[in-house]
Amino acid sequence: MKVILFPIAVLTGSLAFAQAQTAKDTVKTNAKEIEAVTLVARKPTVESKVDRTVFNVANSAILAGNTTWDVLRMTPLVSIDNNDAVKAEGQTVTVYINDRKSVFTGKELKEYLKTIPADNLMKIEVITSPSSRYETSGSVINIVLKKRDDEGMKGSISLNNRQSTKNSQYTNFNLNYHKKKFTQTFIGSYNNGSYVQKNETLDTRYKTNRINKTSVETESRNESPSLSSTSEFELNDKNNIGLVLEYFQNRSLSFGESDGRLSEDGKPDNFYHQTQNTWGFSRTLGTNFFYKYYDKEKSKILDINIGTNYSGYDNDNLINKQGSSKPEEMGAISNSQMRNYYLKVDYTQPIGKSGGTLEVGGKTDFNNNIIPNSLYGFSMNDVKSEYYNLARNDRFYYEDNISSLYANYSKTFFKKLETRVGLRYEYIDYKVGQDVAGTQRKDSYGTFLPNLLVKYTFSDKYDVSLTYNRSIWRPWYSEFNPFLVPDINGTYSRGNLYLNPNPNDRLYLKFGILKKYFISARYMHTNQDYWTTYATENGRTVSVPGNFDGKVEKYYLFANTNQNFMKNKLNVNVGFGWYYINNKDFNEKNQIGGKDYISYWGGSANVSYTNLFNKNINLSAWMEIANQNNGNSYANNTNVFHNISVTKIFPKTQMELSMQLMNIFKRPYSDTTTYSQDGTFRDYSKWDWYGVSLTFVKRFGNQKVKENTKTDVEKNSGGGK
Repeated sequence: MKVILFPIAVLTGSLAFAQAQTAKDTVKTNAKEIEAVTLVARKPTVESKVDRTVFNVANSAILAGNTTWDVLRMTPLVSIDNNDAVKAEGQTVTVYINDRKSVFTGKELKEYLKTIPADNLMKIEVITSPSSRYETSGSVINIVLKKRDDEGMKGSISLNNRQSTKNSQYTNFNLNYHKKKFTQTFIGSYNNGSYVQKNETLDTRYKTNRINKTSVETESRNESPSLSSTSEFELNDKNNIGLVLEYFQNRSLSFGESDGRLSEDGKPDNFYHQTQNTWGFSRTLGTNFFYKYYDKEKSKILDINIGTNYSGYDNDNLINKQGSSKPEEMGAISNSQMRNYYLKVDYTQPIGKSGGTLEVGGKTDFNNNIIPNSLYGFSMNDVKSEYYNLARNDRFYYEDNISSLYANYSKTFFKKLETRVGLRYEYIDYKVGQDVAGTQRKDSYGTFLPNLLVKYTFSDKYDVSLTYNRSIWRPWYSEFNPFLVPDINGTYSRGNLYLNPNPNDRLYLKFGILKKYFISARYMHTNQDYWTTYATENGRTVSVPGNFDGKVEKYYLFANTNQNFMKNKLNVNVGFGWYYINNKDFNEKNQIGGKDYISYWGGSANVSYTNLFNKNINLSAWMEIANQNNGNSYANNTNVFHNISVTKIFPKTQMELSMQLMNIFKRPYSDTTTYSQDGTFRDYSKWDWYGVSLTFVKRFGNQKVKENTKTDVEKNSGGGK
């Protein structure tokens, strides 16, 4: 209770102090605030462009009390599954921050985005038809942060307390200094949270008619400090240089308990109880030096980036098992290190007097990843032990060099027909293997990835656009790691040295009506993919990524509208879609017994009201209907997520107090069944994303911002980054 009362006391005392500020400062502050709001008030909350949907969240009520991860959940077209995988229109995405590709994926991306305060957001771009400039396997989410460049010092400090099953605290600060041609920004945060998750699994093996039922409850605690620095110096009107430094750290402790029951042919075989203690420590350091040349009159842009990324993760996972036989113990230790070095060059310029624009560029990446793995325990040499004869240690390594070149050409004909044609070529040379086992794989291949965009504007009220993209999804390095590790739910997991990439084609058609209503259709096709499957190996159920051949076709129909009412105080954005998947050929070739045809509904709604009763009170609400179907994994339920927030702004002292209610009417959960040749695996997971959150924000200095855009071509035609 003390943990909860402390932040409330801090908020109350801070607000009392806020009311005691002088009227002189109030006049100056209000003048600056009015100027800042004027710059962004005309933008609609959601803009639908030819290749992207833009969620303009700057100065929105949705930011208060949230992190960037929270706002990303509420972004139109975006969904996040129970494994924290971010998707757009049901497809896996690549995340960029300020047009810079993030090194994080999955749960690491979640923890990192939770350290970026939503107050620092300008907009989130969901680029469903990215140009050849992007190194992506599908859609792109570009998170654009605010750029403050007024003279002097400014920033903000926020304190957050969140109560779900357990209590969590979050603190961050933003500090920006601008003097003539120099700009320095610091962002720091500290997240201290506890989370509880409950799982129930049902593992069914066809051949032995073996069924394993488990109930798992895990409590984890994370401490995540982070610090980032951006330094930029304007050499002259056309030349800028800068340096970005990022440091992120996460320390995690978790304790889990599971009860399992085994049976064969309907007869009870064994009951067991397991405990799991896991300790993890990760750190990431990123550096990026950039040079930018921008000639506004001639619309020429040269952007050069060179940098490194280092990521390390130490993990110790200890499982104790008690059942009908004597107790068993198994521990797994891994120490992974990832090193990345890159050079990226982009150039844009107009072509002739016809209004065409040419973009060319390239990038080369060098990656070196090492994961030493080892197992320990007192029952590994016992013939009767479940852990008998497991490989005790090995060293997994992955090295690659990915080089790419691209070109885009954009041109508008007759002032009504916008076009963009692009081609990207990527070449990868990689080596992956194990030192002790002696297995190794070397491979290299090149891929051409074309894309096309066409938009025709009939009038100011009606337009239609068509885009085509070919992309390729490559396995993440850890998915190759074949070292076998036990899990608390009675299964094991490992990677696969022989995974193949997944190429796919996408076609996208969109109609715009009255600049408020949008109807779109998407078609996606692939002939092969890799998904998580479950196999029986030496009597054990093993979760492993596997190659799947077979045609899969996906069809989406989506309708969206964005409306403003009551003198732009009330903003409403609603989107609703129907999804249809044809898995017939996929199922027949792989003989997994899944559903041949899948159809489901999905959608989201964002509603916000600004300055209620003219009392500086902002309201916002968000709801999403989501369903998870991926390859050989099928959803058994449809989730309804919701979030309601109230924010009180104190303009005299630039302070805010916010309360938000997260999924208070129904706690979200997932229920999926994964089909494989050996059997099925059903997982029911109850999430900890619910409860009440209180946030206090104190700002200082001039909060005026400007958008991180470069040219009118990029803003209006969506042909750039």
